[in-house]
Amino acid sequence: MAAWYAFADLFLSRLDAEAAHGLALGALKSGLLPADRRPDPPSLAVQVWGRTLPNPVGLAAGFDKNAEVPDAMLAVGFGSVEIGSVTPRPQEGNPRPRLFRLPEDRGVINRMGFPGQGLEAVRARLAARARRGFVGVNVGANKDTTDRAADYVAGCAALASYADYLVCNVSSPNTPGLRNLQGRAQLGDLLKRVQDAIARHPVPLVVKIAPDATDDDLDDIVAVCRELAMDGIIVGNTTLSRPDTLRSARRGEAGGLSGAPLAALSTEVLRRTAMRVERQFPLVGCGGIGSGADAYAKIRAGATLVQLYSMMVYEGPPLVRRIKEELAALLARDGFGSVREAVGADL
Repeated sequence: MAAWYAFADLFLSRLDAEAAHGLALGALKSGLLPADRRPDPPSLAVQVWGRTLPNPVGLAAGFDKNAEVPDAMLAVGFGSVEIGSVTPRPQEGNPRPRLFRLPEDRGVINRMGFPGQGLEAVRARLAARARRGFVGVNVGANKDTTDRAADYVAGCAALASYADYLVCNVSSPNTPGLRNLQGRAQLGDLLKRVQDAIARHPVPLVVKIAPDATDDDLDDIVAVCRELAMDGIIVGNTTLSRPDTLRSARRGEAGGLSGAPLAALSTEVLRRTAMRVERQFPLVGCGGIGSGADAYAKIRAGATLVQLYSMMVYEGPPLVRRIKEELAALLARDGFGSVREAVGADL
């Protein structure tokens, strides 16, 4: 952990986790956090969806729900940034407290429930920013909607012109019934409706799935994505499972678990997904990445890109540089000249 963030963490760790997150957003908006202008090792450059990114390490959705700091996070050193989840209408989300640190386990539990300012606020911010970097938009459904697929259609259609890629998040455990959309019939209908809605402004469209997916679930999800020629799958979201090894007093809180305790599960589900996808489209590995070794494991399991969020709670923005340096060293150690050469090496 960088010395400056270790000092900041002494203060932030004493606050309610959501309040600390709000302060971090404020610092980023004010320009207080330093940019990392050092070039990335050439071996980390990756080609995906017709673009070349400086590195495969992305910011997962959830950190910047309302598109307030995408450029500041790119300046931290991420190769891509995903904002959201964005719902058509503003909503408060679930009652607070709803975000909990598990410091003994280097984990996080959240039951946020898609709080956000809604589609119009996000669209205005994205329309006002200069297009730079690689910024995706993660779309969700309002809790009280009667046609959830229509919410994804509305969100994707409205934001396609401002996004470098779109994500249909059908895997949050904190909106009742949302994961039912991962079923074969429901998912196929939803994704086809979204594809039709963005046909005039085509951008890569991916779906974010749960790490709790069974083999039967994965069979259905991958079959739908292959039939519809989807552009990718993000594996995965937070988990409802609770490993026996958890030590924190907060381990029994309701919600999705992320951070270090999710690493092994999410990588295994990624591997099982990659076996079914057979390199038909890129995969994004997400869950528990706190080191270059964690990122490398996901790449070797089939991920072209990786994403993190929760582990920044404990190490802050300096974590991004450390992961990139460690990843480049691991690629060189094993004789890989690029990330692409290592994708799926363990399959």
